[in-house]
Amino acid sequence: MSDAPKLPTDIAAALTEPKAYGEWAGLQDKFAWARANAPLAVAEVPGFDPFWAVTRHADIMEVSRNNKLFASGIRQTTLTQTLIDQAVRTQFPDGHLIRSLVQMDAPDHMKYRLLTQTWFMPKNLRTLEDRIREIARETVDHMLSLGGECDFATDVALHYPLRVVMNILGVPREDEPRMLMLTQQLFGSTDPELNRARAEVTDPMQALQMLQFVIADFENYFKALTEDRRKNPKEDVATVLANAKVNGAPIPDRELNGYYIIVATAGHDTTSASTAGAMMELARNPALFERYRAAEVDKAGLIEEAVRWTTPVQHFMRSATEDTELGGQKIKAGDWLMLCYVSGNRDEAVFPDPMTFNPDRTPNNQIAFGFGGHVCLGQHLARMEMRILMEELLPRLKSVELAGEPARAESIFVGGLKRLPIRFQAA
Repeated sequence: MSDAPKLPTDIAAALTEPKAYGEWAGLQDKFAWARANAPLAVAEVPGFDPFWAVTRHADIMEVSRNNKLFASGIRQTTLTQTLIDQAVRTQFPDGHLIRSLVQMDAPDHMKYRLLTQTWFMPKNLRTLEDRIREIARETVDHMLSLGGECDFATDVALHYPLRVVMNILGVPREDEPRMLMLTQQLFGSTDPELNRARAEVTDPMQALQMLQFVIADFENYFKALTEDRRKNPKEDVATVLANAKVNGAPIPDRELNGYYIIVATAGHDTTSASTAGAMMELARNPALFERYRAAEVDKAGLIEEAVRWTTPVQHFMRSATEDTELGGQKIKAGDWLMLCYVSGNRDEAVFPDPMTFNPDRTPNNQIAFGFGGHVCLGQHLARMEMRILMEELLPRLKSVELAGEPARAESIFVGGLKRLPIRFQAA
């Protein structure tokens, strides 16, 4: 990387700083500068190994469509401090605290993905629509019972997709608060309002220990769930996973736990972020709210733009398996690349006026669900959940407006609104 273009120090630092993702607007300015001046450049930040920042939509797509050349399993798939990376490798030589679909390459990736893929395809999801709509109506009734004001992010958006995915997975309703808490502690590990310590954590080893405790709690829970589903199979994803075989044998414990964790966490936290993002823009724009109030109005454009606008999965890392060229730059085998989805979803070359929320974008080639072989398994479920909630909620509101300042989570990996105070009138 010695001859590669370098990002300015302040921009490189922002990519690794959770507070920058919480602040958001300044980060967008830095990404815009990078796309215009150094769209594929090396970030050198104390405490981290150097990495390529991939900020253009086209380059992110190119990496994503070539999983053999840009692998997920070689190094951490999220940006990780060097000390943490080294410590993890002493326990797991592959460098991953969790081994799920996200960390797998061929041939394992497809073998494991196929175990549950049919559950999350549109044909199967249509059989679940009535149940999801029932959960949506319960959610709307709860919101309307709150007296005209609520924090939409915590009171509504967090719980609705949680209930949906736990229903599919097979986690009892009484255990949903535990799953929500653990998910927030996992994805919000750098946010003092969300992490396990509920405090600012600056020591990398303390941060790693907190994550290990969270993962252990998940594993203990899913071990018991696995034992139950092997004795008492049901029509749920937990039963599929508990009894599945790969290469003629039961799924190893580490991969089994990783599978449970990715379904349980990514299955609701990302959808809640996009749902809250949609409501924020509706609350800010009365004309937009009026346009989408009627149940029969097609919500597809609103949903797709909300996904682009919020980009809940803010980055993934890939590792080059051999020397290659990307975006006019020479990439060496072993180089680490950060796919900056937040930047790609604001790329002026793909999205005219990208800083404007516009549900009429056609096409809307957002990449918040990723692309290629690792495209999000739950993307169709996420769109269905958001559509059904909007169909059930918006016709029952006469008005909605912000009742305070929204706030985003301080997280470089999975992010979104952690607070969205709104004021509303029932129709």
